[in-house]
Amino acid sequence: MRISKEIKVALLGVVALLVLYFGFTFLKGSNILSDQNSYFVVYDNVDGLTLSNPVILNGIKVGSVKDMKLLTDKGNKILVEVAVMEDLQIGDSTIASLTSSDLLGSKAIVLYLGNSTKMYDGGETLIPYKDTSITDMLTTKAVPVIDRVDTTLARVNRLLDSEAKVNIQEILENTAATTEALNKLLRSNQQNINAITSNLNQLLVSLKQTQRHIDHLATNMVEITDTLKQVEINKLVNNANDAVTGLETAIAKMNSDQSSIGKLMNSDELYQNLDRSTEALNLLLRDIQANPKRYVSFSVFGRKDKYKVMPDGRVVTVEEVKELQEENEEEFSKPAQDTLKIPTTIDTTAVVK
Repeated sequence: MRISKEIKVALLGVVALLVLYFGFTFLKGSNILSDQNSYFVVYDNVDGLTLSNPVILNGIKVGSVKDMKLLTDKGNKILVEVAVMEDLQIGDSTIASLTSSDLLGSKAIVLYLGNSTKMYDGGETLIPYKDTSITDMLTTKAVPVIDRVDTTLARVNRLLDSEAKVNIQEILENTAATTEALNKLLRSNQQNINAITSNLNQLLVSLKQTQRHIDHLATNMVEITDTLKQVEINKLVNNANDAVTGLETAIAKMNSDQSSIGKLMNSDELYQNLDRSTEALNLLLRDIQANPKRYVSFSVFGRKDKYKVMPDGRVVTVEEVKELQEENEEEFSKPAQDTLKIPTTIDTTAVVK
């Protein structure tokens, strides 16, 4: 059976249409060989998003943008239809984030599955979210900078008006004149400047030499100081040793029976003598308190008469002694003896004034 040319042309046209359709679908990013589910997302603005832009999950393309529709009855929002793999676990907590896929502003939709309590089968609306793109960030930062640049340029323009230009020109001319005058001054004083530079070089050489002498002197001073410190320390140690030795010797003498302190500390007889002397002194004080006239004579007019205490405790005045001398010249003219003997015939019971 022969096929006519017309039928061949018709079959070729149908095949071409099928190839064109599947090729267009493939270029759009649709996988005609796998099952897909469609979901919807509503955005306020989808600038940069086009049909067949990828839908990404964990960095892998799992679908594409299938259709976009303007919702005029809902504030001109955009309804985006996405087709994704059928076996994805899409649920009520899945977020469809519109984000930038490159620096040129191309968009992509990134899915975040989350912990869904209800799973979707297709046709449901996902939770929308829009990331801030690099372009938006640059725009946000650049607008204030551009405004400041405009303001600065406006101020510069006002500064560079006709009057300001004249002032700036005068300033530049004065600067040039000052520079020329400075150059002339330097040229006229070049010889002095050279002399000053030479003197400075000589001064630096002298300072270097002086520094070496000072370093040498400092080294000698350090050595002398160290020597003095050593001498002082040795002297201090020797003095301390001598003091300790003297203290030990004194303690040894105090502990021995040959020294006075040692005898005082170790002799019982000396202690008993001191004790008896103290007791005798106490008795003498008590006797003076009990018989003050035996030891002291008072005058009515505040004058103390000189007196002599007899061996028996009686008190004889100087006047009575003189009277005794006048009455017994022979007895008192004898050579002096250690003790004065008073005749017993003398009345010594006279009242002492």
